[in-house]
Amino acid sequence: MTSDSEDPNDDVQYHLEVSEADVADSVLLPGNPERVEKVVDYWDDHDIVAEHREYRTATGTHDGTPISVTSTGIGGPSAAIALEELARVGADSFIRVGSCGAIQEEASIGDLVITTGAVRQEGTSKEYVREDYPASADHRIVSALVAAAEELGYDYHLGVTCSTDSFYAGQSRPGFKDFEASGSDERIAALQEAGVLNFEMEAATILTLANLYGLRAGAVCTVYANRVTGEFRTEGERKAAKCASLAVSYLAEMDAAVEEADADSWHAGLSIDR
Repeated sequence: MTSDSEDPNDDVQYHLEVSEADVADSVLLPGNPERVEKVVDYWDDHDIVAEHREYRTATGTHDGTPISVTSTGIGGPSAAIALEELARVGADSFIRVGSCGAIQEEASIGDLVITTGAVRQEGTSKEYVREDYPASADHRIVSALVAAAEELGYDYHLGVTCSTDSFYAGQSRPGFKDFEASGSDERIAALQEAGVLNFEMEAATILTLANLYGLRAGAVCTVYANRVTGEFRTEGERKAAKCASLAVSYLAEMDAAVEEADADSWHAGLSIDR
């Protein structure tokens, strides 16, 4: 179904071509449309509900829990469009799923990075709010991702991500003809000293918008490159997808525990017998 209008109040969204009936409350957000098929491999069932431009959306169930996935394309601008339009049709929980480059030696190829917050070295989120507003991940989604990684036996690292607009200059890589942006070496060294774990391109936008709109968001990425050791391998691509899918099931259980306890929010005490 296509939309003939850019009006955000239309039933069918202009870019994603989805409506409220197409999308679950929880949505995984890979960048590459080709990853959608890899994500749904771990689900009980699924249907492709929309395909338009870089946005491919599928909806199904994982362990009986409703779940959707929408590809965002590369970078903050297209990720913001995805979150905006998914939120308008009722989605309220988002997990960025992708690959990343580690800038700490201990993050090995194939490990997962679960983001607790992001350095906003991209431009999209700055269109929404001042630069010192934090891009923090929702604590419930972080907890669900950690629980999923533990259950699956995956090696993971928990901490801060840096999101950039440029895969090359913005992440201190040489450009064409070995062009180097001013301050490239200092940029990556400062981030490493601050304990930042990895580079990627969408998390800060997704986390910032989710916080502004009272939604929940997190991010989990597989390490493809380690900038300290110089290693690069597309290994463990499916780990992030499997971890995020299982995390949505955990999140549903956490939400049920909150409702049963008549609590305001999930907290560790809900899972501890005292």
